[in-house]
Amino acid sequence: MTTRNRQATISTLACLCAALLTACNNDSPDAGRPNTAPPPSPSSSATSTASAPSESRPTTSPTPTAPPERPDTATGLTLASAEAFIGYFVSLQNYAYATGDVQYLLAASDKGCLGCKGITDYLKVSNGSNGGLSGDYLDRLVEVKEIVKAGNGKVAGTAKVSTGAYTERLSPSATPVARPAASATLAFTLSPSGNNWLMYEMEINE
Repeated sequence: MTTRNRQATISTLACLCAALLTACNNDSPDAGRPNTAPPPSPSSSATSTASAPSESRPTTSPTPTAPPERPDTATGLTLASAEAFIGYFVSLQNYAYATGDVQYLLAASDKGCLGCKGITDYLKVSNGSNGGLSGDYLDRLVEVKEIVKAGNGKVAGTAKVSTGAYTERLSPSATPVARPAASATLAFTLSPSGNNWLMYEMEINE
């Protein structure tokens, strides 16, 4: 996941020495690299112009139109529902990244989750809606690697997540920073609340 999240978490998790999420990069050939390819021959010039792919266009994350709903598979307090909850939580996080609306992410988080607070504090400043994030900034859940019972009704585990190349701006006047595509490990602990899991604590390490 992303540098954006590491910055957010450092401010609130300094006491825990927690590092947070991934980064992004600009894949455009115009970004600081000269074009060293030889010029096209006159005979191929017209064909090249007509069929040139739009490779220099950055991938853009789709903007969610509504907050995701908790799937039935993420309901209950089994290990299987805990695994499904991680996917649901990542989708809530992506909705917050895109819109800046953190209420649904907070509703699925324990009030004492410092990692969750770090992300939501960051999103008050930078998100897709206000131009603070652009490009392929949404997180992808690659796999949940393990989930085990952790005592006191909690479960803990790790998951692999990834993010594409995106641009981050920490304020309207800040210089945009290109972040490269990257992957990271999400370490999490879930706690029961009624008949559902909540994110009790999270830490994402590159």
